[in-house]
This record gives sequence, C-alpha cells and structure tokens, in this order.
Amino acid sequence: MRILIAAAGSRGDVAPYTGLGAGLRQAGHDVTLATTDAFAPLAGEAGLEFRGLPTRPQTVQGAVGSSRELMRTAAAFVTELGQGFADAVDPGTELLLLSATTAPLGWHVAEALGIPTIGAYLQPTAPTGDFPPNVMGSRSLGRLGNRAAGRFALRMADRVYTEAVTELRRRLDLPPLAPAEMRRRQERANRPVLHGFSTALVPRPTDWRAGLDVVGTWWPYVAPDRRLPGEVEDFLAVGARPVFIGFGSMAAGQGERLSGIAVEALRQAGRRGILQAGSAGLAAGGDDVLTVGEVPHALLFPRTAAVVHHAGAGTSAAALRAGVPAIPVPVTADQPFWAGRLASIGAATAPIPFASLTAEKLTDALVQAVRRQAYARAASVAARHMATEDGVGAVLKALG
Repeated sequence: MRILIAAAGSRGDVAPYTGLGAGLRQAGHDVTLATTDAFAPLAGEAGLEFRGLPTRPQTVQGAVGSSRELMRTAAAFVTELGQGFADAVDPGTELLLLSATTAPLGWHVAEALGIPTIGAYLQPTAPTGDFPPNVMGSRSLGRLGNRAAGRFALRMADRVYTEAVTELRRRLDLPPLAPAEMRRRQERANRPVLHGFSTALVPRPTDWRAGLDVVGTWWPYVAPDRRLPGEVEDFLAVGARPVFIGFGSMAAGQGERLSGIAVEALRQAGRRGILQAGSAGLAAGGDDVLTVGEVPHALLFPRTAAVVHHAGAGTSAAALRAGVPAIPVPVTADQPFWAGRLASIGAATAPIPFASLTAEKLTDALVQAVRRQAYARAASVAARHMATEDGVGAVLKALG
C-alpha cells in the first residue's frame, strides 16, 4: 500500500512518525513522510520518501504574547501549511495517516481525491470527562467541566483552520464547508484515530467514541548500528551516572540563563550533567559537565540518573521508557499536561513551571529525584508496561 504520513510542527511533532513509517515500510508498504524541509534528513535516515510541506517548523512553538496573538500565529501557520498540502499528496496515494495538526486539512484533500484516512495523533484531542484538554494543563475541572472545556478547545481549533480550509477547498474545487462540520462528519462516521502514546501515562478514556484508540508510543527511528558519540561514551565511563538536562525546541535565546541555572543546580546537588544544546543553546564545560547536540534519547536516557526536560510528549515518553526519574519543566502548549501525567504516576517530581525555574528549585528537585527511589521504581513499572505495547503493530492491524 502507498501510504503518506503528514505531520507538521517541531521536531517532537515529526520524529515519532519516522519510527512508525520505518515499521510500516518493513512490513512491505511504500511510505512517504510529508513534513517541513528541516526534517528531510530524518525521513532519509529512516528510509522513507520525503515530500516537503510549505511551513516553518517552529512558527507556533516560538510564539509569545496574548491568546489572541497566539491564535493569529497559529492561523498563519496552518494557512501556509494548507496552501501546499494538496501538492504533497500524490494521486497514487492509497492512504493518508494524519497527525492532529494536519488532519483538519488532510480530510479535505482526502475528500477531493477519494483517499481513506486514519488519524495518527500524538496527543489526546477528543473531549473527555477524565481530564481537561491537553492545552489547558492537568488540573481537572470535574467531569462536566473537562468535557465542556474539551468542546471549547475544539471550537477554538476550528477557528484557527477556517481560513486555511476555505482556501484549500476552493483550490480543490470543493463546495464550501466549515472546519467544524467536517470534524463532525468524521466523528459521526467513527473514523479511526490511533493515539501514539502509552496507556501507562494516559489510559483510554471510557467515554470516548468508538474508533478512538490508544495504541502505544511511536518511537523516533534509530538505526540499529547507531552509537553514542565517542565523547559521550568517554564522559559516561569516568564517573557516576549523569543527569540529562535539555529543553528541545523550546526557550530559544535563553541559553545563557538556563545554562547557569543548570550548572549551579548540578553542582549544588553533587551531580554530573549532560546538557543538550537544543534551540535554547545550552552550553557549559568542565570535568563534571558535557554539552551535546542531537543525541538519540533511546541510547542516552537509560544511562542517566535523571532527566530534566520540557515535558514534550516524546521526551516524556522517552524518559519513562528508560525507567529513570524525570524533573519536568514545562514551557507551553501540552507540556504542562504531560508533566502532570508523569508526576501523577510517581515517575517525576512536581513540575517546575519554566517561568519560575531557579537554581534552588532545580537543586531541590534533583536531590529528590535521585535520592528517593520511589521515583525510579514508578518509572520502571511504567517502562515495563510500555514494553508490552506495539504502536506500529496496532497501525498495521488497522490497515487490515
């Protein structure tokens, strides 16, 4: 089957689909990953065909300001995405696998070309009484409140996509249709949406409609012969397990402040550290601190004492899979939600909101995470649960 996976956003919004795509390819399917040009190398490493989508990878993630400004930025992001979406879909494509970001556009392309779709989401988006929308953190509003907030979040998303959908349907010679109505069509038809995260973190809500399933994490592709860089191996070999500290695609321009906080906290806690530069540009040196670039979490995290991270969905899952404690420092979007989930199962310390991060708070959290074995035990329990899940196999099963 010729399958096109469409995803857009930051690295964490795209990388999981390289592992999914590689698994589908190994099963005999012809797989193309459609995303932004910045992630073409990821597709190539996984042996996938690549097709470019015309949008900047961090348009929304880097936005700051009022809610209205964020809405405008998000709308510009998806409008740009929609302008080239139709060009990315080859007429020979037999199935579209759509991320939560691309689905509200992909449904219309699928209608025009007569192609079936399956949702492949990295976050829970459907309303439920079990928890509030992932963009609203982890504090429950009660079952009725959670569901009402979930419906409101969907209406806000529909508004973001209105201009993009209007232009896309005009280009596809389709009659006008509002994003909300297309979404309701998908819901009424019980169109399948597979969620690529672990039930160790988010069990499937009992009040979700048929067709919505949680299947386990899709892991970024790592070549079987991939190894950690020599300097990392050397650093790991000469002392106690270090603490990993990284903020992924978050906190651009705050590298100096964050590096200072990280090094002070590590030294006050008496721990060695590995800093991942990321978009923030973390950097520090010395016998007890090493700075690295992109390193596969799957190879590094199991060899650390704890992981300090921004609580993106993928990094949260990677730390849990490694069976090590986490110190979540959520920045924005769905990160407070994942930070709360990690803490709720006992695998992480209480989240430290990014805006209030200090060396003192990070020191206290590091001491707790490393010295209290309960965190590591909870993470190990979750890791064993995650090992039983087969996210790629669930997608193959859905293909029939």
